[in-house]
Amino acid sequence: MTELPRFHADDLGDPEGIAAAADTVGTVGAAVVDGMLDDVTLDRLHHELDPWIDTTPTGRDGFTGTRTRRTGALIARAPTVRDLVMDPRVLGPARHLLSPFTRTLQLHLTQVITIEPGQGTQPLHRDRLAWGGFVPREVEPQFNTIWALTDFTAENGATRVVPGSPAWDVERRATDDEKAQATMPAGSVLLYSGSVIHGGGENRSDANRIGLNLTYCLGWLRTEENQYLSCPPEIASTLDPDLQELLGYTMGDYALGYYSDPLADPEDRGSDIRPPERALGRKPRDGVSVEHLVGVDDG
Repeated sequence: MTELPRFHADDLGDPEGIAAAADTVGTVGAAVVDGMLDDVTLDRLHHELDPWIDTTPTGRDGFTGTRTRRTGALIARAPTVRDLVMDPRVLGPARHLLSPFTRTLQLHLTQVITIEPGQGTQPLHRDRLAWGGFVPREVEPQFNTIWALTDFTAENGATRVVPGSPAWDVERRATDDEKAQATMPAGSVLLYSGSVIHGGGENRSDANRIGLNLTYCLGWLRTEENQYLSCPPEIASTLDPDLQELLGYTMGDYALGYYSDPLADPEDRGSDIRPPERALGRKPRDGVSVEHLVGVDDG
């Protein structure tokens, strides 16, 4: 069994620390950051999330976990999660790692993963396979976090990670001494890439292991969680513009993500091609979206 690199939250307070964390995730595949959440924030997260966790069914197979609950739509359901998604100590490394491949980032997934006692190990995998293996290997598509809402221990199912595996051939399998476990106290966060081999651990304890999985991906890819349905315009319109744009309510590139309103007045000329911000009742911000598409109706 090997160990993962560790940082402290204070290390991610400047550009050098952000770059170091991102580079570690890019090469090793993962790192633990301690001291990210205080007890007050942890209590608030449990207060907001526990009622939703309690009504979430367990998984249906060995991958999702028959004693594991996966609770989503967290931007709409849990206000404190919005702060974590926008935390610059996470967004900074995410942008650093992914910006060579995209102009924009988007929120890929929000999910509380509750591993109950008796849950076995999850099969080891790479999250980038969500896109079927079609993203070229030299492109890193994803930056992931798991925030520890309870202690992560070897006994309760701390995430298993294979350091260095982003560079491995797809056929290579990890031996036991090449694996690590992301043991960390509540309030810490595991940062990891879409290319690292990892999987949930076995919960041999008598208590739930609860982690908050918040992930980001390239702005031109389909997201795992459909944010337009999990956080529809009537809710997204109440959020901060930075979060709206991270949800995908902005253009992903010059001609990526506009829409036409099928219910618009046909006499309302010049508004058939609209940037997503229009669905939230506002125009794009300068330098963020493609504002000149508003009102364009030519081919």
